[in-house]
Amino acid sequence: MTNYSNAFSQQLIPAQQVNNFFAAKLASETDCSDVYSDITQHSNHYVLLDVRAKEAYEKSHAITAVNLPHNEITPESLANYDKNTLFVVYCWGPGCNGGAKAALKISALGYGVKEMLGGIHYWEDFERYPVNRRVNEAQA
Repeated sequence: MTNYSNAFSQQLIPAQQVNNFFAAKLASETDCSDVYSDITQHSNHYVLLDVRAKEAYEKSHAITAVNLPHNEITPESLANYDKNTLFVVYCWGPGCNGGAKAALKISALGYGVKEMLGGIHYWEDFERYPVNRRVNEAQA
């Protein structure tokens, strides 16, 4: 490149390498919009897994989500799931790597998994998708 550009300050890699990178990225990630669309169309043939602490999950969580904190993911905690089960995991949001930790553990156990980008933060605060709130507390 002859002209300086902040966006292209590094040498470009071949287009096929870029394509491979983005194919792998999309194979391991999804977003709130796609998950919510699946839920509303009844085509969410996967387990939406909130991997935050139980207290955070009980405060609010995405509709249809079940809770399994990432530090509790073990062969025993997933034993009731068929090996063909697919998971979509989420944590707090972009500043949290709990979803990535969960996805790593789940994939190491042989399950299909994707991380939902944005986590509960994007789901609830930006997209304003429905949540279950304080389900274990009496509502006034």
